[in-house]
Amino acid sequence: MAVYFDHRVEAPDSSGAAVLISWHSSVCVLAVGSVNPSTGGCLDLYLQQGEHVELCHVERGFSPSLLQWHPTKPLLAVGWETGETMLLSHPSGELTPLPNNTYNACITVLEWSSNGSRLVTGDQAGVMAVWRVDARGKLQGSPLIKHDYSKPLTCCIFRPPPPAEDVAMLARAAVSGDESALDMFNWKKSNKGAAFALGSQEGLTFYISTADGSVYSVDEQARSVPLISVESKIQTMWYSKRRDVLAVVTDSLLLSQFSLGPEGIAQEISKVKLSGRGVQHADIVWTENGLLITASGEQHIRLWDVELDDHYALSLDESLGFEKGELLNCVSFCTSKQVLAAGTSRGRVALWHMVTVSDQKGDTKIHWKLQTPAEVEGNISQLQWGSSSHLLAVCSSSCVVILSEHVLCSHYSQQIAAVQLTPTQLSLANFNTNTHITFHTDTHIRAVQVTKDMVAVWNGKYITVYEPSGQTLHSTGSFQCESPALVVHEENIYTVEPNRVQIRTPQGTVKQLLAFSEAEGNPTQLSVCGSYLAVGTDTCHVRVFDLTRREAKAMGVTKNLSELIPDLGALRSVKCNASGSQLSVLIAQVNGRPDNKVYFYDIELDTLSHFDFFTGRPESSLAQSEDSQRTRCEGELAARCPVSQFWDENEPRLFVCETVPVNSDLLCSSQSQTEKEDVLVVTFFVTQEHGLLLQDSQPKPATLLSLLALDTPYYYYICKLLFRRGGLVLPDLGEGGDQVVSTPAAAPQVPSSPQMVVRRALRDFVGLESCEKQTRDAMLNFSFYLTIGDMDEAFKAIKLIKSEAVWENMAWMCVKSCRLDVARVCLGNMGNARAARALRNAEKEPEVEAQVAVLATQLGMLEDAERLYKSCGRFDLLNKFYQAAGQWQQAVETAETHDRIHLRTTYYSYAKHLEAMGDKNLALVYFEKSDTHRFEVPRMLMEDNLSLEIYINKMKDKDLYKWWGHYLESQSDMEAALHYYDLAQDYLSQVRVYCYLGNIQKASEIANETGNRAASYHVARQYEGQDEISQSVHFYTRAQAYNNAIRLCKENNLDEQLMNLALLSNPEDMMDTAMYYEEKGTHMDRAVMLYHKAGHVSKALELAFATEQFGALQLIAEDLNENSDPALLARCSDFFIKHAQYQKAVELLVAAKKYHEALQLCLDQSLTITEDLAESLTVPKDSSHLSEAGRKELLEKIADCCMRQGNYHLATKKYTQAGNKIKAMRALLKSGDTDKIVFFAGVSRQKEIYVMAANYLQSLDWRNDPEIMKNIIGFYTKGRALDLLAGFYEACAEVEIDDYQNYEKAYGALTEACKCLTKAKGRSGDEADSKLLILTHKLGLVKRFIQARRMHEEDPVEAVRVCESLLEEKDLDPAVRVGDVYGFLVEHYCHHGNFQQAWSKIEDLRSTRPNINLSLYVSQTSLEALQNAAGVRLVYRDTDTHAAEDDEEVEEDENINH
Repeated sequence: MAVYFDHRVEAPDSSGAAVLISWHSSVCVLAVGSVNPSTGGCLDLYLQQGEHVELCHVERGFSPSLLQWHPTKPLLAVGWETGETMLLSHPSGELTPLPNNTYNACITVLEWSSNGSRLVTGDQAGVMAVWRVDARGKLQGSPLIKHDYSKPLTCCIFRPPPPAEDVAMLARAAVSGDESALDMFNWKKSNKGAAFALGSQEGLTFYISTADGSVYSVDEQARSVPLISVESKIQTMWYSKRRDVLAVVTDSLLLSQFSLGPEGIAQEISKVKLSGRGVQHADIVWTENGLLITASGEQHIRLWDVELDDHYALSLDESLGFEKGELLNCVSFCTSKQVLAAGTSRGRVALWHMVTVSDQKGDTKIHWKLQTPAEVEGNISQLQWGSSSHLLAVCSSSCVVILSEHVLCSHYSQQIAAVQLTPTQLSLANFNTNTHITFHTDTHIRAVQVTKDMVAVWNGKYITVYEPSGQTLHSTGSFQCESPALVVHEENIYTVEPNRVQIRTPQGTVKQLLAFSEAEGNPTQLSVCGSYLAVGTDTCHVRVFDLTRREAKAMGVTKNLSELIPDLGALRSVKCNASGSQLSVLIAQVNGRPDNKVYFYDIELDTLSHFDFFTGRPESSLAQSEDSQRTRCEGELAARCPVSQFWDENEPRLFVCETVPVNSDLLCSSQSQTEKEDVLVVTFFVTQEHGLLLQDSQPKPATLLSLLALDTPYYYYICKLLFRRGGLVLPDLGEGGDQVVSTPAAAPQVPSSPQMVVRRALRDFVGLESCEKQTRDAMLNFSFYLTIGDMDEAFKAIKLIKSEAVWENMAWMCVKSCRLDVARVCLGNMGNARAARALRNAEKEPEVEAQVAVLATQLGMLEDAERLYKSCGRFDLLNKFYQAAGQWQQAVETAETHDRIHLRTTYYSYAKHLEAMGDKNLALVYFEKSDTHRFEVPRMLMEDNLSLEIYINKMKDKDLYKWWGHYLESQSDMEAALHYYDLAQDYLSQVRVYCYLGNIQKASEIANETGNRAASYHVARQYEGQDEISQSVHFYTRAQAYNNAIRLCKENNLDEQLMNLALLSNPEDMMDTAMYYEEKGTHMDRAVMLYHKAGHVSKALELAFATEQFGALQLIAEDLNENSDPALLARCSDFFIKHAQYQKAVELLVAAKKYHEALQLCLDQSLTITEDLAESLTVPKDSSHLSEAGRKELLEKIADCCMRQGNYHLATKKYTQAGNKIKAMRALLKSGDTDKIVFFAGVSRQKEIYVMAANYLQSLDWRNDPEIMKNIIGFYTKGRALDLLAGFYEACAEVEIDDYQNYEKAYGALTEACKCLTKAKGRSGDEADSKLLILTHKLGLVKRFIQARRMHEEDPVEAVRVCESLLEEKDLDPAVRVGDVYGFLVEHYCHHGNFQQAWSKIEDLRSTRPNINLSLYVSQTSLEALQNAAGVRLVYRDTDTHAAEDDEEVEEDENINH
């Protein structure tokens, strides 16, 4: 945590009360303007600790009005109330006044441009001037611009400069050929555009406001134009560069925003009245991101976010030391630290730290955290943060104070701890004597070091040495020293200076020098542990010195860590262990960011190792045994960074460090010790043999500030400061502390010696804090061996320890490491039989974590048990755990989210708990949630009848109404009971009560209206008792108690009602009633029906046959099936045959398995065999009634019957089931279903069937259906009927010749026929040979005719000769039609004009075929030409005659095929 040192400025005697303060933006120089009523005003400059700069003192007889520093140079512009303006140079004190007669009124405006080349001045008379200042800070002559606005000027701001051109981007564009980019680099082409600036340009346009609310825009050309106007005087202005928006605030706190266009036109976009008092001197501050902060003498600071249009207020907290009614006068915001400072009327400086928090959605929200205040004297009127973010200037009514932020000093050594409380106050704690004291030093404390005999304090210039003297300290010496590092060991003080370490006596005498070379650098880090000194230099060299002798002796060589660690920027911390063998280092990277690793340098082995907190694991070479606890710790350590480190004061193996998340503000904040959140304290064992061993990881207690030291068996922590009042600090000790924190109401009761350091035991030493050294060493060894997984050595380390606390502590460690085998031994040594039994019973759980959780519960480690149950997902056991621990809210939440199977049980248990605790109202709620309120709530409220009745009426639950009705009935309150029975719709209870009261009529009405069976039964019993039989039977019937109704009917001979009741009742009652009718010998039809309904069919049939009830027989027969008695079925079938009901008889014969008789009956009586009947006649394959042969015979008979009846498809099915596919195919052929024939042939795969199918398909129109032709060819081929296939090909050839005269295709078909006959030659013998000879002869004739037609064009004479020779063949037709040959010759002669010869051929054709149709063979053109040449009209045959001839030919073809 940080404190603020207060440095009062060393003001000259002539100066009066300060009225103005101003820090330079980059140099630590503060300007203070003051007013002395007797001498006038003066101006002084001070350094950061308040030292007065003698040369920079200016006095005038009037007051200063305004101060403004140059943005970069140590040059101050000063305005006075008389109008005098000057420039003061630091540190020379040179004054440069502005020309005389420039101003005559009070200066109200002083504003520098962004780089300081322009200065704008203005006065209360409205005169504005702009001055040029050169690079040396000298004023250049007369003003560049001067303008009189005739109204007081109030404020001025420069418009930020536009962004500079990106030279690299322009260069890339120019290289790629961009002309505009090339022109910008070419200064000769300046006429094409303005040359760009290599760097940022200075914005010289500014806005200036007047007292009447007007704002003017002034550009570089001295043009002043009105821009905006508001209602009252403008107090401050702010320009948003991102949005091009100008915001102004008036003295009445009216905020107006204006959007500025490119042509200088302003448009108002919003106007808001800010909260607060509108006073003239309200302090208003703008932040860079548009946050407006105002302090106007109220108890609040008001903030307005201009960008987000959001506003809120910050107030003081009395618990931090502020007083009630304290007013806030002024504010100042530090952008680099994100800290808002405010001065109060009681002399306190309130500090708010701004924290930006992002939620899961990515939205950011700003939180302001109020810090402990700093205090000065008087009423604070002004605040301003300095150029260094740790400096804050405070101007109060009595003085000017420079507050310098400083991190609290602290140190621990040899059971002595020192912690700084205030700039001059220390808290010392001696843990050996358990005493602590607080003492004040004479100087500010910047560093402190303690030993058991000495306290050394450094204030930055001097070291003062104190020694204990009773309950106080006294100074034994002081000497000058400006060493930035300081440590103490025994009687020696170690300081640094360039290139060496000085070893001094307490009086400051240098005893020894430890020199470092130029290459090794200047020592900057010093640390002592045990008797060893670790030194780190600014060049990242480290070295360790042995201090056990009279003179310090170096160990090893100076090591340059830059050679071992990449990106090493600087050393942040260097520490060594108690034996001087290990060195731990925290570093900063080259970019200034802290490294995520902690490095360990082994001095003896000269090796470097590290642990990476970003990944949560050591380097790969330093592996250690894995277990669930260590894996969990490493997961927690991921994405973290170490911020401090410590070695154990006595144990050289034990190392501890504090870590924070990587993105934490603590890494870059100067307040590195304040308000640490989410800090983990990580402990390691570091040895040469095993490297880095992660021993433990635990969060820092929230009530403590930071870790101070590690000294087994304790961690030592610094307490958080609660608040500061009157110079005393009240710490928050948290748990384990006994300090009483006073409240403002009890301010005088402040402890004089607050305890600032508390200690917390290490995990392994809880309960062993006061153990002796032997036990402590044994426990350390045990913890070490347990960490490396060597359980044998771990047992050896503690086997001689008899302390039950040690074994209990080891059992706790077994919980952490999940070692149940060790835990059993520990429990045995502890004698904890209950825990041992619980652990043995827990072995049935499959998860190890669940078993360990049981152990943790028995040992009282409830948090660990909870964590273990959660880690293994055993939320049912976690639920029970919460219940046993009395954590009912957690139990309910767990059941609702993870263990819903036990949700109602949990609700019930919680309700029982609440009932036991007396909270009946809440118990009611959870009884209802558990759905047990119907019996638990009446039980719980039984003694409070009024509350119970109110609850029942409120719930309106039928069960509760019924219960309450029973209770009232037991109390003989029948009327009220009837009312609640009615609400509960409990009709039985109503009827029962009415019957008890003798009102059976009302009971009957209720039973009739509701139809409730129980109520009706009760009424029926009442009527039966009164011998009202009809009513009793009626209500027994409504109650469906048919056996009672039947009993009454039989006893009272009510036969008419008996039949209906028996039919409504069960089979037993039906049988009993049927026997009753049979015995009486009347209503035998009813007896038969009841026997039948009761399922006693045989008895019903016997009785029906005996009494010849044929109608009843038909009804009974409908219910007969194959499961009925075969003899009974046969008897019934005979009965139906006798009465000509053959269809029913057949069904019964089939049911009786008499298939042949049933089939014969169908044949004899010509009954149509339907598909259902055929299926019922079909015997299953595995039937025992018929053999397989008999089954097939039966199927064939069924199929034969179907054939006779014309049901070919069903016949096909039965033939197929009988295995006779040939007959099945024949039946299918008769059906004429081509698709099924083709399908059946395809699936049968029998030659005969293929041939039958092909023969059938030839009877169809295969000439016009290619698919049929394809199937014919395929079936003949598959059936190996090559001779038939050849005949089909021959028929195809005839069709091609007769229908299309296509001899080429005919020739192809004949060729295929020849191939088929050739293949069939060996099977058919001589018959095939004769067919082949005939077919070959036909093929030759066709071929000769085709050749004649083809050679006609080339050799017509030869073609004619071939045709003539064909005509001489005796068997030319039908191979080649004679008409086609004659027609070819006629066409030839007509074509050559030899009509005489053509006529001759026609005559020859007519003589051969008298009835031939010439138009079929000779073209119409040739015939007409022949008629014209011969002068004779040819007579053709008509079409009908030709059609008849064709039909004859077709019939002939069919006969041939068949």
